[in-house]
Amino acid sequence: MDRFVCIHGHFYQPPRENPWLEFIETQDSAYPYHDWNDRVTAECYAPNTASRILDGEGRIERIVNNYARISFNIGPTVLAWLESHAQDVYGAILEADRESRRRFGGHGSALAQPYNHMILPLANRRDKVTQVRWGLRDFEHRYRRRPEGMWLPETAVDVETLEVLAEHGLRFTILSQHQAARVRKIGESSWGEPLNGGIDPTTAYSITLPSGRRMALFFYDGPVSRAVAFERLLTRGEDFAHRLLGAFSERREWPQLVHVATDGETYGHHHRHGDMALAYALHYIEQNRLARLTNYGEFLEKHPPAHEVQIVEGTSWSCVHGVQRWRADCGCNSGGRPGWSQAWRGPLRESLDRLRDGAAPLFEKEARGLVVDPWAARDDYISLVLDRSAQSEERFFARHAAHPLSEDERVRALKLLELQRHAQLMYTSCGWFFDDISGIESVQVLQYAGRVLQLAREFLAAEMERPFLDLLERAKSNLPEHRDGRVIYEKFVRPSVLDLGRVGAHYAMSAIFDHYGERTDVYAYAVNREDVRLQTAGRATLGIGRARVSSKITHESARCQFVVLYSGDQNMVAGVRPFVDEAAYEKIAAEVTEAFGRGDLAEVRRRLEDRLGPGTYSLRFLFRDEQRNILRQILKSAMDEAEGLYRQLTEHHEPLLRFLHVEHMPVPRAFQAAAEFVLNRGLKRVLEADEPNLPRLKALLEAVQLDGVELDREGLGYTLKQTILRAIEALRPQAANLELLRRLKVLVDLAVDLPFEIDLWRAQNVIYERIRARGPELARAEGRDPAARAELELLEGLAGKLKLRPISQPARAGV
Repeated sequence: MDRFVCIHGHFYQPPRENPWLEFIETQDSAYPYHDWNDRVTAECYAPNTASRILDGEGRIERIVNNYARISFNIGPTVLAWLESHAQDVYGAILEADRESRRRFGGHGSALAQPYNHMILPLANRRDKVTQVRWGLRDFEHRYRRRPEGMWLPETAVDVETLEVLAEHGLRFTILSQHQAARVRKIGESSWGEPLNGGIDPTTAYSITLPSGRRMALFFYDGPVSRAVAFERLLTRGEDFAHRLLGAFSERREWPQLVHVATDGETYGHHHRHGDMALAYALHYIEQNRLARLTNYGEFLEKHPPAHEVQIVEGTSWSCVHGVQRWRADCGCNSGGRPGWSQAWRGPLRESLDRLRDGAAPLFEKEARGLVVDPWAARDDYISLVLDRSAQSEERFFARHAAHPLSEDERVRALKLLELQRHAQLMYTSCGWFFDDISGIESVQVLQYAGRVLQLAREFLAAEMERPFLDLLERAKSNLPEHRDGRVIYEKFVRPSVLDLGRVGAHYAMSAIFDHYGERTDVYAYAVNREDVRLQTAGRATLGIGRARVSSKITHESARCQFVVLYSGDQNMVAGVRPFVDEAAYEKIAAEVTEAFGRGDLAEVRRRLEDRLGPGTYSLRFLFRDEQRNILRQILKSAMDEAEGLYRQLTEHHEPLLRFLHVEHMPVPRAFQAAAEFVLNRGLKRVLEADEPNLPRLKALLEAVQLDGVELDREGLGYTLKQTILRAIEALRPQAANLELLRRLKVLVDLAVDLPFEIDLWRAQNVIYERIRARGPELARAEGRDPAARAELELLEGLAGKLKLRPISQPARAGV
């Protein structure tokens, strides 16, 4: 068969970690999920590891791993997050690459990506090399093989970028049709220009670079890719398959490759259930033998290029003006803010370029006496990013140290390397992609710049921040309240900057609410407790202590002492200073303890500020997630009180409110809000119980209907989803426990009957696999084994509720 199909998914999210904590803090816009990585994983990355193919009656016939049958790249920073937060998804992706090698003649489907999605044509050569080397090392670390190809961020390309790829042994990359400038058959002398629609995308091309190196280029089918991304082609899997097949032509005389490339998030996040359309399209093509699925490495081996090509320099797939979207007001934007200007892009890039170029000689000068070759050490620093164990660090410095380093010298070397890591991260492309410099993506790159400035300040006498902010001030926001880049930096970056003292303050304040052990990890820091003394008097709590705070990344370390006064609600003040000696520590402790003992909280505060000043900390300085946790604890009694008052109000006026609802008359907003608060909170409490109170649930739902209350559908659905996940986790190590299986069935029955949607994806996966593993054996044993019969009945019942094909019925795939 000379008809081949390959679908490429570029799976990527920008790094969102707080640069000081190395952790993504709560993002309210992703509600009910913790952050956008969490949400996109639930909607896209996870579903594509176990996508559903339905039978003709809409039941799940088969569950497949889409990644094993497509070409894909997943950004290194996304994979790092998945490894820590969604290990089952991470493992399924790695397994998919292994499966693809078996399927596609030894060629894995995973491609590498430059490390943090930098627009390479706008980078200097040294950064291009680092981005490629870091991307390659990250890929090899995870997939345990060398990649054959590399996806370029935004397919942004110039000849120097291709030279760097070829130097590192990469065989191919993928571009858009309009990025081809000229083409000719290999061996011919005259070049031709592609037709208006762009170069023919159905074959591989070769490019000869100025160095004499060659590599292959694939140009994806633009019209079909646009239909996938923007024209709702994923509404129906069979339509997707036919659109792909329609790109073949009988007029072509060579083996044809129809291939598309889109953001991987198209399959589930941008288009709900897009993963299922993808799974069915591939199934339909294979089952009916309409074409052969392949990946780029396999196709290239079987059908090497017969034509060579030259590229249009400085172009990309998402900017018709080349790469201007990442440095100028070119007119490319999200389309949602007509009249807004993106003139801020130029000053933002200029300020970061100035910072990079100022930090480079500083890094080179300061690192020269610590490592043999500073830039080689930077290129190899990815090995420490991937593995920060003591053994990995020893191996790194054995390769690079100019001499045996003291503890202080090692700290300095690591700080310099961290400076360079953040100087890479601050060029993440999303910082320029959207509509305003106040967006979270632009603020993120400014936070990386803030970390660079902080680290540079420790080595450089000259001021780098002032000229940086002077340039940034020219980046004007479209929102009057944000004004410009300088104001945005002061609002959103400077408050995030932290040092060991602030980590100590966080530890001290949170210790009032949490019982810490001898060692506590506070994100990227470790806190070793030396002494903590807590005293309470009514609502007030006094905390006194000392601890050693250490960075787990640079090993910078300091001993600090603290005093915390909590006087109820949000009223908390903490003082922190470096530990001097035991006598000074005990003197402060005695003074505040004496004042607290006689109930003089004002005196406690005065002495705290006087002895541990000049600056003090409040709840505002807690890191966001812990701040939320503590405020939830503080608010609980207030919320319970409010619920009681609102319940009295709604119950007292319930007949009147229901009369208004039945007569379709407007209910006063105060009463409506009270009813919504009481009923949604009551439902949440029922749904988060491992064994929900079903009569109570029924009564609440009846009240919701009678009162016309608006449900928090997304939040309540997420709550029950988490309850079901706990039941699944309890069942995993006890597969034969019928009681746990019955409990899961009760929860699934409940989920199916509720008036809002519950995500049953993981429950479907577990029961599908259990039916495959146990179904035939149970069916054979049910006549003689009551336990087998009971388990089989539970599984059949769950299969029906979860829309799985019953054990006894053969498969018949539908559309």
